[in-house]
Amino acid sequence: METSKLPLDGIKVIEFTHMVMGPATGVILADLGAQVIKIEPIGGDKTRNLKGSGAGYFPMYNRNKRSLCVNMKSDEGLKLVHKLIEDADVVIENFRPGAMDKLGLGYEALSKVNPRLVYCSLKGFLSGPYEHRTALDEVVQMMGGLAYMTGLPDKPMRAGSSVIDITGGMFGVIGILSAIEKRHHTGKGERVSSALFETTAFMVGQHMAQEVVSGEAPPPMSVRRSAWSVYDIFESGDDERVFVGVVSDALWRAFCSEFELTEFAADRSLDANNERVVQRDRIMPVVKAMFKDMSTDEMLQRLDRAGIPFAPINRPSDLFDDEHLANSGGLVDVKLTDGDNAGARASLPAIPLEVGGEKFGRRRDLPKAGADTDDLLAELGIDAERLSALRAQGVIA
Repeated sequence: METSKLPLDGIKVIEFTHMVMGPATGVILADLGAQVIKIEPIGGDKTRNLKGSGAGYFPMYNRNKRSLCVNMKSDEGLKLVHKLIEDADVVIENFRPGAMDKLGLGYEALSKVNPRLVYCSLKGFLSGPYEHRTALDEVVQMMGGLAYMTGLPDKPMRAGSSVIDITGGMFGVIGILSAIEKRHHTGKGERVSSALFETTAFMVGQHMAQEVVSGEAPPPMSVRRSAWSVYDIFESGDDERVFVGVVSDALWRAFCSEFELTEFAADRSLDANNERVVQRDRIMPVVKAMFKDMSTDEMLQRLDRAGIPFAPINRPSDLFDDEHLANSGGLVDVKLTDGDNAGARASLPAIPLEVGGEKFGRRRDLPKAGADTDDLLAELGIDAERLSALRAQGVIA
């Protein structure tokens, strides 16, 4: 999609973030067309060099951004940042409570210089007794009940992705876009906040409601009582595993027809879902034995033909070669900038949106630390001689 046709073309965002929640907010805005300027310390964001499960954070959440490395502990560095923000539409930050205020970069200070500024703070907790605490994705999954619902009864377990960081970032984007829309009417920006703990509470809200409706506390999903009779992982004759979910009466009829389950199809006591759940112990052994006699290919083809929800049990690495993602623009090619594989290319998921039938891809590769410093400062009217002096003083890199 051409830049001029992107939904957020013309929106200028200054991003003070690291790790996942803040960069996820920024990459969504960047993919949608905003000019996102990532402010990094001299030497670059430390997220660039994380190992283990953090090694994918930077490459996944920082495409389509420009990078400026500046020493914000220096007066000259702060002046440069302030000048960038004078005509910005949005500031994003995800540092500890009070950290930006100490630098003179809090909302109150910046809104006096730029009253139209939308200022998004991404925190562990919204206003309240916990607001002073520092949180992590895993911390709030534990305290918000998500780890309990994910794990075994005696072993809480975090979800297998930074789901709260990412979803919290998405709520940050919703807040930013809402404030921009409000600004169209008022002419003024405002502060918006998104937080990890409240995001977790929102995500487990269905289980809170379930307890009120059912009158009993929900067990972890690993041992839950299914709401449907066929809603489980089954083994094929190739010893591969496939999840199958028959979640409506119409799908039950299609399932019985496709797989020639004539006895079940003729039994009127199985017509309604709740009655099938009561007879789950009767249904499941038959279905398990049926699938165990089939090859995986036959199983998948017949499930697809019948319109039954199904899924092979994939690993993240399987998505690199996923036919749907690969042939629909669902993967974005980026060049790695840091680590042992710097220079290698990776195909990573696009944001899961289409607008006007088009997806959002890569306009800019991952930026090297400070790659855009000179260009960005030149756009502010700083000449080459001044840039050299600032670099010699350790203000920029």
